[in-house]
Amino acid sequence: MHAIRLHAFGPAENLIYEETEDPRPGPGQVRVAVKAAGVHLLDAALREGMPGGPAQEPAPLPTIPGREVAGVVESLGADVDPGWLGKRVVAHLGFVPGGYAELAVTDAGRLHEIPGNLDFAEAVAMIGTGRTVMGILQFAEPGPDTVAVVPAAAGGIGTLLVQYAKNAGATVVGLAGGPEKVARVRAGGADLAVDYTDPDWPGKVRAHLGGRTATVVFDGVGGDVAREAVALLGPGGRHIVFGWSGEGIRDGGPYLVEGVSEQVLGPVMLQKAGGPDPVRTLELRALTEAAAGRLTPAVQRFPLAEAAAAHRALENRGTIGKVVLEP
Repeated sequence: MHAIRLHAFGPAENLIYEETEDPRPGPGQVRVAVKAAGVHLLDAALREGMPGGPAQEPAPLPTIPGREVAGVVESLGADVDPGWLGKRVVAHLGFVPGGYAELAVTDAGRLHEIPGNLDFAEAVAMIGTGRTVMGILQFAEPGPDTVAVVPAAAGGIGTLLVQYAKNAGATVVGLAGGPEKVARVRAGGADLAVDYTDPDWPGKVRAHLGGRTATVVFDGVGGDVAREAVALLGPGGRHIVFGWSGEGIRDGGPYLVEGVSEQVLGPVMLQKAGGPDPVRTLELRALTEAAAGRLTPAVQRFPLAEAAAAHRALENRGTIGKVVLEP
């Protein structure tokens, strides 16, 4: 098969498209003919050698990055229900990489059958990004009285947060960097779409709200944008923090205000979801919303062979929606 392999930690150029051996499914596993593989900002940090597994050690090299795949089950290991063979499926691989490839192996217990109205790239977006959105919304469910500010509203998470909040009757202000992204946010349903590179963007938001104040900021950016967005909150407003991409995944942290800000990353989301398998609970919620047509992920597609270009675009904030590689 062809795959993207990383032989040395470092820049995006270290992602090499080459031939390698086909993986074989073990007991309880399936092999998927990959049609779409998700790319995450965390993938770029792992590419540079950031710890990313249960033991908090860098992945052993060489490795095939990628933890989100969708495709067709084409081979079964022992003790797997034969009904999976030929199914359109999507799965998050967990701490096991291998997604940037034409074939990937995963545990059958991680599989979800893809609803008929979703394509493979959309399914990948919902299994990762959509799952995160469902986790975030546990902490601030929007409604008709909500005035939500969404920084990075043209991104994969932001796009879905805007849609969900609008469906719930909220007033939504979407922030994005540059005219193209602002136009996408406006087309995606935000009541106001604003370019946060404009120094006067907070004034434009205040003028649009006409005396109302924001009730929630859904923040995955951090830094100066978060600082100015938090200043738009009224009494009792909430700052829901799920990342700080504006400062870089390694640098600093989000802008936090005591009594206002709440970090909801990772384990906090899963604890809130509860149940015997909270990850799967959130995945199912995300796929259900998409299958019902209430959420439609934005997807930017790259050929698998151009994984390095996809990483560069993502790191330079030059992408719109979820980045997906297609073999």
